[in-house]
Formats: sequence, structure tokens, C-alpha cells
Amino acid sequence: MLKEFQEFISKGNVMDLAVGVIIGAAFGKIVTSLVDDIIMPFIGALGGVDFSNYFIGLSHNVTATNLVDARKQGAVFAYGSFVTQVINFLIMAFIIFLMVKAVNNLRKRLEREKPAAAAAPPPADVQLLTEIRDLLAKR
Repeated sequence: MLKEFQEFISKGNVMDLAVGVIIGAAFGKIVTSLVDDIIMPFIGALGGVDFSNYFIGLSHNVTATNLVDARKQGAVFAYGSFVTQVINFLIMAFIIFLMVKAVNNLRKRLEREKPAAAAAPPPADVQLLTEIRDLLAKR
């Protein structure tokens, strides 16, 4: 069983997937920071709107005016956090779209710049038939 596991883990696909998950997690933290620390405060400053503290208390005990304290008091419906996460997702999806588009453009450019491969010589039987045809045509 250990040998099978070693074969499984040494396949390139598994390692590529592991690297992708690790980079994706780090990239997710960057986008979360971008949304939480840069975009949302900017939107809040422009319109006086801070999505992070938009919530509805689901119990009578919730009297706090900010989300952190409200969660300590009881259950809350934190729709502002959801709006922030949706914006986070849209930004991440757009950035990934731009990255995929850039890679596709690079591939297309490399395909155009690649010199055309020399045509493979025809098989021996086709070559022989071509020579026979040319000899018959000379007669």
C-alpha cells in the first residue's frame, strides 16, 4: 500500500494540484485583503456605506450596533458580510479571467511565432509509387 501511495503522490498531476491549491489559498487571502482593506473602505468613504456592519439581529438580545458585538449577543443575519464576499468573488473571478486571457494570448503568439515543422517524408511505399509514376510519365 505504501508503494501505491508513493506512485500516486509522485504523479505530476497530484503535485500540480497541490501547488495550485496552495497558491490559490494565498491568492484568496490577497483578494480578501484587497476587498476588506482597500475596496470596501473606499466604497464606504465615498458613499458613507460600510457593508461589514450591515446585519439584522435574529434575537431580542441583539442590541449592538456593530457586527462583532452583535455576534457575541446572539444570532445575526450578516448580509453585509455576504455582500463583501460576493464582491470578493467577483474581483477574484475577474482577475482569474484576466490571467487566463493573458495565458491564452501568449500561447497564440507563441504558436504564430513557431516555425512551421518540416513535412515528414512520405512512407517508403508512397515514395516508390511516386518514382514509378514519374518513370512512366517520362515514357
